[in-house]
Amino acid sequence: MTEIIRPIPMEKLVSLCKRRGFIFQSSEVYGGLGSTWDYGPLGVELKRNLKELWWHDNIHSREDIVGLDAAILMHPKVWDASGHLEGFSDPMVECRSCNHRFRTDQLRSQDATCPDCGGSFTESRMFNLMFKTFMGPVEDTASTVYLRPETAQGMFVNFVNVLQSTRKKLPFGIGQIGKAFRNEITPGNFVFRTREFEQMEIEFFVMPGTDDAWHKKWVQDRLNWYIHYGIRSENIQLREHNAEELAHYAKATVDIEYRFPWGWGELEGIANRTDFDLQRHSSYSGEQLSYFDETTGQHIIPYIIEPSGGVDRAALTFLYDAYREEEVVSANGKKERRVVLQLHPLLAPVKIAVLPLSRHPDLVPLAREVFLRLQDLGRWQLEYDDSQSIGRRYRRFDEIGTPYCVTIDFQSLEDSQVTIRDRNDMLQTRIPIAGLEAEFNQRFHH
Repeated sequence: MTEIIRPIPMEKLVSLCKRRGFIFQSSEVYGGLGSTWDYGPLGVELKRNLKELWWHDNIHSREDIVGLDAAILMHPKVWDASGHLEGFSDPMVECRSCNHRFRTDQLRSQDATCPDCGGSFTESRMFNLMFKTFMGPVEDTASTVYLRPETAQGMFVNFVNVLQSTRKKLPFGIGQIGKAFRNEITPGNFVFRTREFEQMEIEFFVMPGTDDAWHKKWVQDRLNWYIHYGIRSENIQLREHNAEELAHYAKATVDIEYRFPWGWGELEGIANRTDFDLQRHSSYSGEQLSYFDETTGQHIIPYIIEPSGGVDRAALTFLYDAYREEEVVSANGKKERRVVLQLHPLLAPVKIAVLPLSRHPDLVPLAREVFLRLQDLGRWQLEYDDSQSIGRRYRRFDEIGTPYCVTIDFQSLEDSQVTIRDRNDMLQTRIPIAGLEAEFNQRFHH
C-alpha cells in the first residue's frame, strides 16, 4: 500500500464532498448563492461530531468552564461598545468594468487593474462587514439591528449573569458554539471563508497578572487538541501577531495555522483581550461587570483569554488532512487506486458499516440482526449496505472515512463470528458477534 498523491488539489476534496454528501452549494438549483454552503447527510454528522468533541473536551470535562447559547440578535449598543460599528470594516475597491469587488489589502502590489477583466478600480473606501436588518414593522434607524459578527459579545454581556448563577471563582470560562455572519468582500476557498459560519469560542476570565501564563497555556492546549484528533503536526503551526496587526482589544494573539493548498491559513486564534471588553460594556451600559475578590475585598475587572475557532474551517481542515490516495493491490492481483479519508474514528460521520457478503437470503437476516443489535446500543453512527460487490462497498466506506466495516459471511452462519475490517490498514479480525459491543467500546474509547 503506497500513498501516491500528497498534497491534493482542493478541487478533489470539493468533488468528493458533493459526490458523497458532505457539502453542497447552497440554492444550487437556482445557480447557487455566493459563498454559502449546505451540509449534506454526511457533512452534518461530521460537524455534529466535531462540535460534540469540542464541547466534551472544553465544557463537560472541565470544572472551570460553563456553556452558554446567546441570541444572534443583540441590542445595537452592544456593537457600539465593542467597536464593531466604528471599526469592523475592510478597505474595498470596485472594478468600474465588471463591478467585482476586492479587499484593497489583499490585492497584490502589481494589481493596478482588475485581475478578472483588466478594468480600472474606484477609490478605496471602508466597507462595514456587519449584516444589517430591522426589528419590528418599520424599517428606520430606530429599529436597526445586526446579525452578530461573532459570538464573543454574548458571553461578555452575560458575565455577571453567569457569575451569579454558577458562583464560579476566577479563573473560569464561558464556552459557546453558534452562528455568526460577516458580509465578506472576497469570500472563497470552499468553506474556509464564508458569510455565514459557525464559531466555537471560549472566553476565559483570569486575574490580571496571570494572563500571560494562561494565554501561553491555552495556545498549547488548543494546538494539541487538533493534533490529538488527527491533524498531522507537519501541517500545522503557530504564528504570533506582530504589533501592527494586533486587534485594538488585544495585548497578544497567536494563530493556529494550517497548510492549505493556497498557503498557511488561520484555523483558530487565541487572543489575550485584557479587560477591554468588560470595561467597555461597563462604561456603555452603566452596569458594573466586575468580579468581587473575597481575598482582597476589591472589585476586579478580569482579563480575558479567548480561544476562537470556526466549525466550518475545522471541518474543512480535518477533511483535507485526512484525504489520501493510495495504490493498493486488489484480490485478483491488479493495482488500483484507493481514496480514503483517514478521519479520527470519533469524527467519522459513519462509525461502523454492517455488510453482508452478498444479498444471499441466508446472510441478510443475520446481517440485519447484527445491525439492529449495534443500533440499539445508541452509541455509534451506523449504516447497513448490501448493494454491489463487497469490494466496492469497502471502497465507498473508505472514501467517506468509516473506520470499521463488519462483514457477515457464510462462515458466520456456522460459528456466529463476523469480520471487522480496519479502514486504515485493511486488516481483518474475526470476532464473535456477542463480543462486538465490548470490542467497539474499546476501539472508540475517548
